[in-house]
Amino acid sequence: LDALVFDIQDIGCRFYTYVSTMGLAMEAAKEAGIRFVVLDRVNPIGGVIVDGPVRTGEGNDFVAFHEIPVQHGMTTGELARMFNAERKVGADLVVVPVEGWNPAMRFDDTGLPWVNPSPNMRSLAQALLYPGVGLVEFTNVSVGRGTPSPFEHIGAPWIHDGKLAQRMRQETIAGVEVLPDRFTPEVSVYKNEDCAGVRFYLSDRESFRPLDLGIELMRALHGMYPKTFTLKSKGNVLLRHAPTIEAILDGASRDEIRELWRPGLEDFLKRRETYLLYPRS
Repeated sequence: LDALVFDIQDIGCRFYTYVSTMGLAMEAAKEAGIRFVVLDRVNPIGGVIVDGPVRTGEGNDFVAFHEIPVQHGMTTGELARMFNAERKVGADLVVVPVEGWNPAMRFDDTGLPWVNPSPNMRSLAQALLYPGVGLVEFTNVSVGRGTPSPFEHIGAPWIHDGKLAQRMRQETIAGVEVLPDRFTPEVSVYKNEDCAGVRFYLSDRESFRPLDLGIELMRALHGMYPKTFTLKSKGNVLLRHAPTIEAILDGASRDEIRELWRPGLEDFLKRRETYLLYPRS
């Protein structure tokens, strides 16, 4: 090989593991002494909003490859530059930038056709919801895999759909409507079982913050089903911020939880400046 080329569409969420594959491939390229080329892609959920806790603690590094927040607001090329420097990979890295992309754009602003980056990521709406809804994926809740609309709803046989929807509507979650829902997954968690839960409809994506939805989902499920919902044992698999889980278990508000994230986010925003390829306003 003369070079290893990475040309894969990420969706802008830390636990969507294509960027982990990229990081490991960079390490392999360095070990083999070959150039690593990233053909950069747009961040489909935008490059301006940065949200969620920065990864802390030990755990599965493939779903949390580096110290970045859940919604990192970077492209694969920018992340490659960060990984190469901060993880001291030292690869012979070349990033081919995207032409004509403004970080304020979402994918449908580009005029490019949507091509599913993975089988269960079928629309921009699902990508926008994923950093929040995806947080509960390793718990005992279905996130809609095995249905026509993964990540647009959640459910389980032990959930009361109407009561959960009512509970979540009591909290103000900007930009999204929460309605009762029922579905039966054909694969994955609760395969062929009737699940009750809630469905999410984006009403204003400018004000929507997926982490608000994800945290309120965790708070509501724990508040209603503290002995059933596996928040304590599984809630941190993708979140990777134990203080947040502890705060939810202790009944903290969303504002109190967000305050826990602030120092890490401020530090990350300073760190990422060195690696950005597209100016942020």
